[in-house]
Amino acid sequence: MTEMVFGTTPVRAGDPILPRWWRTVDRWSLACVLGLFSIGILLGLAASVPLAEKNNLPQFYYVTRQAVFGSAALLVMLVISTFSPRQVRRIGVLGFVVAMTAIFLLPLIGTDFGKGAVRWLRLPGGMSIQPSEFLKPCFIAICGWFMAASQEVGGPPGRSISALVASVVVVMLALQPDFGQASLVLFSWCVMFFIAGAPLYILLGVLALATVGGLFSYNASEHFARRIDGFLAAEIDPRTQIGYATNAIQEGGFFGVGVGEGSVKWSLPDAHTDFIIAVAAEEYGLILVLIIISLYATIVIRSLARLRNERDPFARIAGTGLACAFGVQAVINMGVAVRLLPAKGMTLPFVSYGGSSVIASGIAVGMLLALTRSRPQGRMADVLGRGRS
Repeated sequence: MTEMVFGTTPVRAGDPILPRWWRTVDRWSLACVLGLFSIGILLGLAASVPLAEKNNLPQFYYVTRQAVFGSAALLVMLVISTFSPRQVRRIGVLGFVVAMTAIFLLPLIGTDFGKGAVRWLRLPGGMSIQPSEFLKPCFIAICGWFMAASQEVGGPPGRSISALVASVVVVMLALQPDFGQASLVLFSWCVMFFIAGAPLYILLGVLALATVGGLFSYNASEHFARRIDGFLAAEIDPRTQIGYATNAIQEGGFFGVGVGEGSVKWSLPDAHTDFIIAVAAEEYGLILVLIIISLYATIVIRSLARLRNERDPFARIAGTGLACAFGVQAVINMGVAVRLLPAKGMTLPFVSYGGSSVIASGIAVGMLLALTRSRPQGRMADVLGRGRS
């Protein structure tokens, strides 16, 4: 037999890695990622220049760094996308151990950079790293492994173990405090738990516990309460980040005010990171915003469509978690900018500036591309035939 069936793509045995990868990877999703990265560089040229001038740095300092980080992220993404599900699981376990160790060290050697939340570790050379960004894809991979193992005959109680892991991760993130990342991790776990066959009443119980946790956090954390109060306020303070972002989006209209003509980048300290979509809306208008939304939607929808026919439980569960987490992070970032959600301090994947964010996004999408590649599934008639014999 000289051919195997990779979905609908015939692949000859002994094919070189790169040709086989090219025929089996989701090229549409790959193109969308490249599109998002290109848009991120374009917006960075506008949004990061004022900050560079304020910090007495070269005019395109942040854009250059974003290009370097983004290139590294794309390389990591392409390498990981060639992996098998087993290799994805292995790097997920290793990455989870490393990221969790770093998070446990944050109270001792972490820093908040004046933002009120200890989320970063300082590195030599003036660099820093945010462990929670790398934790997300690795957490999804390890929980997907546990849940898939629980479906095997005589397998371990994987869903219960994953629930314990999720609880520890959510608590550690909330203590930073980083309620945005904690919410995203909990959401990802709930999606995977549902795909793994969890009863609905358990998910409703988790939602109830999350609500209680949110009320407790509101009363115990001034940082959390301030953001919720600002979100629920009847009027927007025009001097706040949300106020500046909302005004910029309104000013942009359908076609935008023109390239380089926006003013929000001079007012927002996080215009190149958390509120990059406000810069896009003001200078390029609703058209570019819709293009960005379409690119994210294409990646998520195509990934879920390819995973629908996946027979490997790990690939199906973990891949669904990665796709949903990627899409929801984008929704949260854009939702905050238009005041549909409280401020979360969450970046827009591949578009916002940030080394940890863009490289972690590369890891996550690399895993997703690896798990959605067409692989030997066997023909259904052959499987049924073996079952009768």
